[in-house]
Amino acid sequence: MAESFEGKVAVVTGAASGIGLATCRRLAALGATVLSVDIDAAGAAKVAEELGGEAVTADVSRPEAWTAVTETAGHMGGADIAFLNAGVTCGQEDVTALTDEQYRRITGVNVDGVVYGVRALVPQIAAKGGGAVVATSSLAGLIAFPGDPIYTLTKYAVVGLVRALAPRLSEQNITVNAVCPSLVDTPLIDGEIRKTLAGAGFPLISPEAVADAVMYCLSGEHTGEAVFVQLGWPPTPYRFHRPPGPRLQEAEGKIPPGWLAEQPG
Repeated sequence: MAESFEGKVAVVTGAASGIGLATCRRLAALGATVLSVDIDAAGAAKVAEELGGEAVTADVSRPEAWTAVTETAGHMGGADIAFLNAGVTCGQEDVTALTDEQYRRITGVNVDGVVYGVRALVPQIAAKGGGAVVATSSLAGLIAFPGDPIYTLTKYAVVGLVRALAPRLSEQNITVNAVCPSLVDTPLIDGEIRKTLAGAGFPLISPEAVADAVMYCLSGEHTGEAVFVQLGWPPTPYRFHRPPGPRLQEAEGKIPPGWLAEQPG
């Protein structure tokens, strides 16, 4: 899956730890110059120092924060790759107890941070002749996760956005895909959850395994995919089933033959 990214500029959000850090290291090892973006200023700076790139401290949920990201990427030659990875959990299982602050925080980072990132960076990528956008969703973006329904909402939104953007961005030679990992060994898994999972014998996926999936998304011309990451599987695009339409109804004899052709329009 790996290819050379020599001469490419990669912007990574949530870069200071976990999936973002693992992917920054992989991109740099393959020749990319990495712009590390994180709300953790010290963490982002440490990644930039390690990899010889640049760092921007930014709250990706704030639209004005993206000005510094695009300006810095521009000074680096313009973005070729965007990995929109920053994310948080909500941790509120009971929607009736959900506070406005909890809701705004998680939708701000997990949804707005992806939308603003695409809006800010796609013009640079297009100006370079094309490139790739990858967004971090979750297995919770493909299945229902009752333990954190608002987190689930945000991750479904990322998958839907990616699938809807793909046809238009392909016209600009830009691919856009989502990675959908199961539980990953990152700082988002707090101590109590970690103990519970360990006691149940539930293994966590390494951030490096998700970085593998990001590399898959950056390779080739496939676009609009939601690539799931599970232990024992290579990065694999999820197969979405189309909903039944009127032609299927006609084929199954549930509406009269020729009825569709007789309808106006």
